[in-house]
Amino acid sequence: MCVRGGGRAVVTRWRPRVRHPAQMVVVGFAVAIGIGTGLLMLPVAKAGTGSATGLEALFTSTSAVCVTGLVVVDTPGYWSGFGQAVILALIQVGGFGIMTFASWLVLLVSHRMGLRARLTAATETKTLGLGDVRTVVVRVVKVSLLLEAVTAAILAGRFATAYGESSPRAVWLGVFHAVSAFNNAGFALYSDSLMGFVTDPWICLPLSAAVIAGGLGFPVLFELRRRFRRPRTWSLHTKIVLGASAVFLVGGSAFVTALEWDNPATLGPLDVRGKLLAGFVQGVMPRTAGFNSVDTGALSPATWLGTDVLMFIGGASAGTAGGIKVTTFAVLFFVLYAEIRGEGAVDIFRRRLPGDLQRQALTVVLLSVAAVATSTLVFMVFTDFSLDQSLFEVTSAFATVGLSTGITSGLPGGEQVLLTVLMFIGRLGPITVASALALRLRVRMYDLPEERPVIG
Repeated sequence: MCVRGGGRAVVTRWRPRVRHPAQMVVVGFAVAIGIGTGLLMLPVAKAGTGSATGLEALFTSTSAVCVTGLVVVDTPGYWSGFGQAVILALIQVGGFGIMTFASWLVLLVSHRMGLRARLTAATETKTLGLGDVRTVVVRVVKVSLLLEAVTAAILAGRFATAYGESSPRAVWLGVFHAVSAFNNAGFALYSDSLMGFVTDPWICLPLSAAVIAGGLGFPVLFELRRRFRRPRTWSLHTKIVLGASAVFLVGGSAFVTALEWDNPATLGPLDVRGKLLAGFVQGVMPRTAGFNSVDTGALSPATWLGTDVLMFIGGASAGTAGGIKVTTFAVLFFVLYAEIRGEGAVDIFRRRLPGDLQRQALTVVLLSVAAVATSTLVFMVFTDFSLDQSLFEVTSAFATVGLSTGITSGLPGGEQVLLTVLMFIGRLGPITVASALALRLRVRMYDLPEERPVIG
C-alpha cells in the first residue's frame, strides 16, 4: 500500500485487523457459514426445481456449523443428496472447530505450526499450554472420526438388517446420523427425527452414547483414555464434568419419564420398556443434541420447562455441546454453597477455585440469561406464540440444542434471523464473542478504595 505525504511516497504494509485468537475463531465460523450458505443456495442442493432462498440457506448453514439442528425446512425432503452432503460437511467442520480443523490441515501440509496458529487452536480447543496444541488438534480429529465410525457401523448394520435398507443407503444413514449425534447437531434424515425408532434400542442407544461422548468434551475423553482406572488422579475438570453429567443424565431422564409416563401423546401408549427407553433418550438429548424420539410439541408445559433448564446448562467445555456448560453451573453451585456456609474460599474436591474463575462463570451465566430473556421478550412481542413455546425455541437455539416445539419453520423472517444470531453466539460462547469484538485490552495498574454496599 502506497501513501503520499510531504512530497514523499511512503510504502506501508497492510496488516489485517483480526489478530486476537478469539476474533479469528469468530471470523472462521462466519466464513464457514457464508460458504455453506452459498453452497446450499445452488440449485443442485435443493430437491426438485428452483433453489433455496437466502434465509433458508443461511439458517440451515448456521444451524449445521453451530451444530444445533434447528431447521426451517424438512431436511430429507427439501435438500438433495448434494445438499445433505453439504450439511454433513458443515456439521463435521463445526464439530471439529474451524480453527482446529484449519490447524490440522496446516499440520498435514507443513508438519509445523506457527505461534498464531497455536494460539488460535488453543482458544478453540481450550488447551492449557501452547506446547500441547499440536497433539490436541491431531487427537481431536482421531477421536472424533473413531467414535463416529463405530457409531456409524452399528447404525448401518441395524438399518440394513432390520429396516431393509440397501447397503449404500444404510451406510449413508449410519454415517450421517453418527456424525450428527457425536457433534451434538441433531440433524436427521427422517422428517420425524427418531420417532419411528422410539422403541428400538439399537438405534436410540448408540446415538445417545455418541451424544454423551461428544458432550463430555475432548479433554475429558483424553484423560479417561489415559487414566480410566485411576480416578484419584483425574483432574478437577474431569471430576466435575463426570459428576455433573451423571446427575443431569439420571435426573433429566427420571424427570421426563415421570412427567410423561401417562401422557397419551408421548410415553403413554408405550410399554414399560419403551417408556424407559424413550424417557432416557429425551433426558439425554437436551445436552444439546436435537434428536427426539417422541413429539416434542406434545410434551407437557412442565416437561418443557425442565427441558429448558437442561438445555440451558448443556454439556461440557471443549466439546461439541452448547449451553453455559456443566462446569460453569457446578462452579456457581459451589460458590453458593460456600456463601451459605459462610466460608471465605470456594473448594471443590479438595481444590480451591481462584476468584477470576468464579467471576468468569458468573459473567457467562448473566450474559446467557440476558440473551435468552431478551430474545424471548422479542418473541412475545412480535409473535402470537406462548411464553412456553417462545422460551423453549430461544433456549434451544442459544444452547445449540435443536429441539423444537414445531414453530421454527412458521416463524416470521425477523425471528428466524434472531434464532440464527442466537445459534452463532451460543456456539462461540458469550465470552468469546465479547472478547472478539473488543478492540482494546486494558489492564488497570491500580486499585480503587474498597467499600461494601448493602446486599439483600
